Amino acid sequence: MKYIINERQYKLLTEQEEEILSIPFALFNNDWDDLQKFLEKRGFPPYEITGDLDLRGIKVESLGNLTSVGGYFNLEGTKIKSLGNLTSVGLSLNLFNSEIESLGNLISVGVSLNLYSTPLSRKYPTEEEIRSMVEVGGDVYL
Repeated sequence: MKYIINERQYKLLTEQEEEILSIPFALFNNDWDDLQKFLEKRGFPPYEITGDLDLRGIKVESLGNLTSVGGYFNLEGTKIKSLGNLTSVGLSLNLFNSEIESLGNLISVGVSLNLYSTPLSRKYPTEEEIRSMVEVGGDVYL
């Protein structure tokens, strides 16, 4: 499969801050599989999504070397067990009804964190416990 991109899009993909690819998910028509094929061709480097990332209904078990999401990140209903290398989400992180067991390297969430109906909400039943692990700018839903 070939990708046709313009010069501005190419620059966005090749700009690296500390060797992290900055990628707008919309560049891949919001298709997780196409993004994974792109990353595979480059040896699965560390990357960040510059806007929103909605993976509801997608069979995703790993985020690979994803380090941050600039906007809203939705993993509702996924089988994901750990956030792995993810360190920050700019807006809200929705893990409602997912199989999440570990926040991995997550440090901050800009607005809200939804852990309702997850194994983590049973393991850490208080907001204080979650906030001791992750800085959340707004609400935590358990």
